[in-house]
Amino acid sequence: MNNMLKNLVIWLVIGLVLMTVFNQFNTRQTAQAPMEYSQFLDEVKSGRISKVTIEGRQLKATTQDGKRVTSYSPGDIWLVSDLLKYGVKVEAKPEEEPSLIMNIFVSWFPMLLLIGVWIFFMRQMQGGGRGGAFSFGKSKARMLDESTNTVTFADVAGCEEAKEEVSELVDFLRDPSKFQKLGGRIPRGVLMVGNPGTGKTLLARAIAGEAKVPFFTISGSDFVEMFVGVGAARVRDMFEQAKKHAPCIVFIDEIDAVGRQRGAGLGGGNDEREQTLNQLLVEMDGFEATVGVIVIAATNRPDVLDPALMRPGRFDRQVVVPLPDIRGREEILKVHMRKVPLAPDVKADIIARGTPGFSGADLANLVNEAALFAARKNKRLVDMDDFEMAKDKVIMGAERRSMVMPEEERKNTAYHESGHAVVAKLLPKTDPVHKVTIIPRGRALGVTMQLPTEDRYSQDRVRLLNTITVLFGGRIAEELFMNQMTTGASNDFERATELARRMVTQWGMSDELGPMVYGENEGEVFLGRSITTHKNVSETTLQKVDAEIRRIIDEQYKLARKLIEANRDKVEAMAKALLEWETLDSDQLDDIMAGKPPRPPKVVAATTAAMGGAANDGAAGTAAPASPAV
Repeated sequence: MNNMLKNLVIWLVIGLVLMTVFNQFNTRQTAQAPMEYSQFLDEVKSGRISKVTIEGRQLKATTQDGKRVTSYSPGDIWLVSDLLKYGVKVEAKPEEEPSLIMNIFVSWFPMLLLIGVWIFFMRQMQGGGRGGAFSFGKSKARMLDESTNTVTFADVAGCEEAKEEVSELVDFLRDPSKFQKLGGRIPRGVLMVGNPGTGKTLLARAIAGEAKVPFFTISGSDFVEMFVGVGAARVRDMFEQAKKHAPCIVFIDEIDAVGRQRGAGLGGGNDEREQTLNQLLVEMDGFEATVGVIVIAATNRPDVLDPALMRPGRFDRQVVVPLPDIRGREEILKVHMRKVPLAPDVKADIIARGTPGFSGADLANLVNEAALFAARKNKRLVDMDDFEMAKDKVIMGAERRSMVMPEEERKNTAYHESGHAVVAKLLPKTDPVHKVTIIPRGRALGVTMQLPTEDRYSQDRVRLLNTITVLFGGRIAEELFMNQMTTGASNDFERATELARRMVTQWGMSDELGPMVYGENEGEVFLGRSITTHKNVSETTLQKVDAEIRRIIDEQYKLARKLIEANRDKVEAMAKALLEWETLDSDQLDDIMAGKPPRPPKVVAATTAAMGGAANDGAAGTAAPASPAV
């Protein structure tokens, strides 16, 4: 409402200014032009003038019919006698001279008004009420209090260690003497590091909700502008405000926007971003002590930050906010499920077991998608089926049932996915196959989904080799049963080659080359980490690396072909079932591998019993299990 009133006043002022200017212009244009003196004398002689008022040289005459005309006398000394001669009444008045102030006001008022309106708009565009043209250097940090932020530690789950680290800050701000009497000092800064979606910003908001102190929040990109020196000025202004409200907390989100390594890149070092970083370094640990001001920063790129920013005294503490484990995922799901009406069959622990590798943001999206599925079917409660469909959508992509696929291509996809699934079923140390489908999802024409039975934090050599073998199962099935090769296996080959290359060059899993890193420098050019580095591998060694990668690929390809040729009947049965039912669950797959006819599909969209993690293939026209992050 205030903004509407303010806009209305602005437009009224503009309207008045325009009216004043146009009225003055029209008045000057439409004022009657003075009559020529010779014509005026002719009017007098003809008897049409009845009265004349003389004001200096200006003659204001009234005609017989009541009209008023004006003229100017050139100093004619016989004018009065001529007027009296022809019976004209004569009146004389002294010439009125307007005051200087009035002249200036009348002449300059419209221009001054226009200048005032222009200055007003410039102040609005530049931050108005906070210093006008000088507001570029003002900090954009927003101060939060209890009324504007309701998030607390109860709303944060899945990162108990990180929560414990930052909750100590809240205790210190509430009761500093508890730590100071033992010689401890408050940390200058806390850097929160973690993958996207793990809850770094949410954790910072929870600190703001728990601590009864002012909380300033700003994004790293808010410091950088097109004008030189603005970033450094905003850093100074932000810390000046923070010192006035000490003790307080300053939260900088995505600090890598201004905290990147100095002196790096392709264009020299002295740029606006580096000036901003230098000022930040000085403010955090310079000559002026920032007593009571704690800086909390969040980033998912700690590798690009400047070393001076990471040292103790600036960021004394680094808090890692990891991807949640199974218990963490369960707690996160319970937090998000509070807002959703759940059916009695919904089990958060089962869903948590089926979503390894999910971040907090992914789990929030999963709950939201399940609620949307329930709403589409006009359900009153969100049940387990909705969560299963939501999980499939998040992991594999949305179904594209409207896609019309030629029968030959559909059959090729069925054999392709059957090849992946049979190899995965036969090999040890592979994740159990949870579901196989030839319904196009996302960019893939089919998906083979494998679910880990537990969280895994590292990979061994046998598991990696078996993963490569599973990736080749799709292409081999196409060759053996369809007598053709398609582009659907392109992503399978890409991932298999990448795994083999890393095994040889980074993980030391080659007997021929041993435990040594052979990879080229992979530092980013704009961080200055690869411009000056020299090639550390000889050409001969690179040839050995290529040969070793080739050997791993060939051996696993032969193994996959051997397994599929020895189990042709299982691949045939699985492809036939896929063409009939489009989707097979783990129970049906077990039946096929045991040589029994597969049981009919369940009524529900998917099984809700024993679920683990998930992976899918993202390439169009192919699907294979994705190896967990290593």
